[in-house]
Amino acid sequence: VQLAESGGGLVQPGGSLRLSCTATESIFSFTYVAWFRQAPGKQREFVARIAGGGTTDCADSVKGRFNISRGRGNTAYLQMNNLEAEDTAVYYCNAHRGVAYWGQGTQVTVSS
Repeated sequence: VQLAESGGGLVQPGGSLRLSCTATESIFSFTYVAWFRQAPGKQREFVARIAGGGTTDCADSVKGRFNISRGRGNTAYLQMNNLEAEDTAVYYCNAHRGVAYWGQGTQVTVSS
């Protein structure tokens, strides 16, 4: 299984981005799909998760601003609104099915 993230970039504070995670298999074949992020000098942290049945949860720091969803095929999304400088990080897609799979990450930079 391979995961590929896309959609990162530079955005001003208050802006929006949508990240995509495309898998080589159906996104519905995983127990859950999640997004993590890692800022410079910090540990990787949980952002949001969607379970196989569609239940979602997210970190308190992004609640009300970020939303995780799945497309119909092989892609999951992370919609990020009202971005803050503190959201600057490399964002990683994670899919779990007995084994954890990780993508290579996509850089998100929030700066004016």
